[in-house]
Amino acid sequence: MTLGALSVSEFAGSLASDAPAPGGGSASAAAGAFGASLLEMVVRLTLGKEKYRASWGDLEPLADRLHAARLRLLELVDEDTKAFDAVVAARRLPKESDADKVSRQRAIDAANVLATAVPMQTAFFAHEGLKVAPLVFEKGNPNAASDAWVAALLLHGAALGALANVRINLPGVSDPELSRSFRGDADDLEKKVSEALEKTRALARTRGLAG
Repeated sequence: MTLGALSVSEFAGSLASDAPAPGGGSASAAAGAFGASLLEMVVRLTLGKEKYRASWGDLEPLADRLHAARLRLLELVDEDTKAFDAVVAARRLPKESDADKVSRQRAIDAANVLATAVPMQTAFFAHEGLKVAPLVFEKGNPNAASDAWVAALLLHGAALGALANVRINLPGVSDPELSRSFRGDADDLEKKVSEALEKTRALARTRGLAG
């Protein structure tokens, strides 16, 4: 059974167990999926409502984008745990002979790259949701404004959590150019998600939803 197929209670129990995975990376992806879902809900609570017709043109293209981000983030819940498991499995490979050591190191290097790339994808798709949060908040059904704000907070937390996992895995990326690329992408994404959150926060303040 995949992690995505677990109930909320079962998934929380898995996180709370003494197993190292699922951990923060999978939790970040799940938070991002919840955030994208909430924005999708606000869009769907707006489309088709005659009193919000003026917003339909702005929001209709977002429904499919948010749906796709939600599905990808749900996949990343499992992929993050699998990436961690791959690192553990690589470290357990035999290292008796020189050939064993070379093979093991190659497996570790590949697993570390995967364990860095997966949370980078989580951050990317969390930002895909978060960057449209200001528009959803501004144009969406005002009765669901708090849901749009909660969505933004979840997506921001998901992105930062995923980027923390990227950065903790960077020392294991042996290719210095690839490591620099990951770090640069992580820094750039962090700026973008912070900007998107602040745009949404400014809107939330106008409705008394944020301090």
